[in-house]
Amino acid sequence: MASSPHTSSSLALYRRLLGYLRSDWKIFCVSLVAMSIAAATEPAFARLMKPLVDAIFVDKSQMALLFAPLALVALFLLRGLASFVNDYTTSWLSGKLVMRMREAMFSKLMRLPVHYYDDHPTGRTLSRITNDVNQVTEAGFSVITVVVKDGITVVGLFGLLLYTDWRLTLICIAVMPLVTLCIRIVSKRLRGLSRENQQHMGKLTQVLGETIDGQRVVKVYGGEQREGSRFTQVANSLRRNNIKQNSMSSLNTGVTQLFIACAIALILYFAGLRAQHNAFTAGDFMSFLTAMSLLFPPMKRITSISQALQRGLAAAESVFELLDAEEEPNRGTKRLDQPRGRLSFQDVGFHYPAGERLALNGVSLDIAAGETVALVGASGSGKSTMASLLPRFYEPSEGQICLDGVPLPEIELASLRAHIALVSQEVVLFNDTVAANIAYGRLGDVSRDEVIAAARAANALEFIESLPDGFETLIGEKGTKLSGGQRQRIAIARALLKNAPILILDEATSALDTQSERLVQGALDRLMQNRTTLVIAHRLSTIENADRIVVMSQGRIVEVGTHAQLLAQEGTYAHLYRLQFAEKDTV
Repeated sequence: MASSPHTSSSLALYRRLLGYLRSDWKIFCVSLVAMSIAAATEPAFARLMKPLVDAIFVDKSQMALLFAPLALVALFLLRGLASFVNDYTTSWLSGKLVMRMREAMFSKLMRLPVHYYDDHPTGRTLSRITNDVNQVTEAGFSVITVVVKDGITVVGLFGLLLYTDWRLTLICIAVMPLVTLCIRIVSKRLRGLSRENQQHMGKLTQVLGETIDGQRVVKVYGGEQREGSRFTQVANSLRRNNIKQNSMSSLNTGVTQLFIACAIALILYFAGLRAQHNAFTAGDFMSFLTAMSLLFPPMKRITSISQALQRGLAAAESVFELLDAEEEPNRGTKRLDQPRGRLSFQDVGFHYPAGERLALNGVSLDIAAGETVALVGASGSGKSTMASLLPRFYEPSEGQICLDGVPLPEIELASLRAHIALVSQEVVLFNDTVAANIAYGRLGDVSRDEVIAAARAANALEFIESLPDGFETLIGEKGTKLSGGQRQRIAIARALLKNAPILILDEATSALDTQSERLVQGALDRLMQNRTTLVIAHRLSTIENADRIVVMSQGRIVEVGTHAQLLAQEGTYAHLYRLQFAEKDTV
């Protein structure tokens, strides 16, 4: 996948990352100052070696004997305080960065179109928010700490070495181009491996999620070995990728350290020669030797930071790819106060990106306010697609849909959806209380009396009151503690509380037993009163009383009429009806 312009440059990524901390620039400055002070103490310590050795051990100065140890203690006290301030502010800022990026990503998820979720595996999306954002902090702060703090340390120590003996220091400087070249070669490879690692992590999350969600199916069909094999394959790919990353990083560090070790060996040799000719004092040699020994760890960290940098930048690319994804089109400006609910499909066509043919082809249908229209037909005939176009989960490829004469794209998206309620076969409930799930139908201040009234109208009050904690009972993830019929009635109560003028019922009773269906159907009858209702039904017996029945086939409307009219026509609907009841009789 080609990188977008904003992700092609590491500098641009950094600039964008730091933009999330623009309001915290004062704390960031404090962190940099503390970092710089802590870094400056290392060359200061090396410089302190010269007077300490020359004055105390060579000149036998009593004054130096008194003040040099105090200066040493003061220096490390300053370093400890600066390091604490740096670590605290860096941790605070990195936590803020992660939190704000996660908030931005979650907010983005709420604005992404439905087709984004169709095209992107859930596991990869979850991995971006849980895993990739954490790795971004490595590019944001771990690297900054090393580059700034160790960079200042290295520059200060090099300055001290130059001041002490510039000829010997030139040997160190000569090694730097070789180190830089090594880092550039390895960095490119590490960035690619980091991208692969994110893909593997997304697949791992996906396999885990699918196995956990479908654990009953796995057990019944004996799929444990197959799922175990899938997991092992992905985990092994992740393991191999980590080995490659660590190997490349280790190779980079080892080669760089070899160059530095050769430079240090030469320096030690020539320093020894100069000391033999009295060109060095004992203090100079100790200061130079201390600076050299202190130079090695920050140089090692700087050369080792490439892996964290590339992993973090690759994660930042992944995060910003999500943040830059195209959102749902919401250019409408009209807000609906109390729509009547008159709908009009005008020569509507729709094509799924991966579909071989049009899911809807020239569909025209007018639905009066308060009318109940049922959509029937074989799977793939376009019923659910028509229902998905109403709340603008998808946009028509051609034609338009109007609400009270206003084209849907001209209506502000939140205003449109505020007037639509949905009850589907796959009920979505949250791991919260019964009351909270019902009140979700109308976010804001909802009284307990309103929740109880909605539950009563949905034929749910009796079973809710029998639960251990009544309305305060936690229903579990996806409502697993409730039966299918109970979940449906909670969803109906939620829709009743919303009191929207337009209602979509998508196979709302198809998976229920006879007793549950009777309770749910009674609740649905109350829900549909005085509402424009679009019913997608598999069981034709549930839509016999609809005002009109629309029969669909291969994306087109082939018949329209009442139940009696369509039976009298002896067409597609009559054939489906007889076929369904013939199957029922044979059961």
